[in-house]
Amino acid sequence: MPEDNKKTREPAKVMAHVQNYAKYFYAVTGRKVTTDDLISMSEKVYNFQRIFNLRMGFGTREHDNIPYRAVGPVTEEEYESHAKHYDNQLREKIGFDPKGKSTKEKLEVLRKYREGEYEKLKDAVYKRRGWNRNGVPTLEKVRKLGIDTPDVVKLIEKFQ
Repeated sequence: MPEDNKKTREPAKVMAHVQNYAKYFYAVTGRKVTTDDLISMSEKVYNFQRIFNLRMGFGTREHDNIPYRAVGPVTEEEYESHAKHYDNQLREKIGFDPKGKSTKEKLEVLRKYREGEYEKLKDAVYKRRGWNRNGVPTLEKVRKLGIDTPDVVKLIEKFQ
């Protein structure tokens, strides 16, 4: 990522890359588009994929959970193999004193904290995307994107 990217309007996007995509799009289709056009198209596709998943019985908050393993540590043995590191996280991130606690207790506190942090991340992502707390695009969002066909609106209304 370019060093100065953090100073841009959208620091999470590398606009130089998006500009290259606009060039490729033109080369393939013969249609000139701006970087904003591409980002808008991408947003429509991403939201429509979410709506498609809803129609198929998925696409809500519970389906955005990451695997148990990814939150780690999973076992007491794994915790103990990096106990100093995990104990420091308990103290520094949570304010929990691990002294005198069993590995099982420490593991439960750390996992609960990490799972809570992941829930906060989901909340932030949903808010940024214009979705409700259940991870479903809002009616306002689908209308703004112009993907508010009657079938889509009917489906979305079930989750509002």
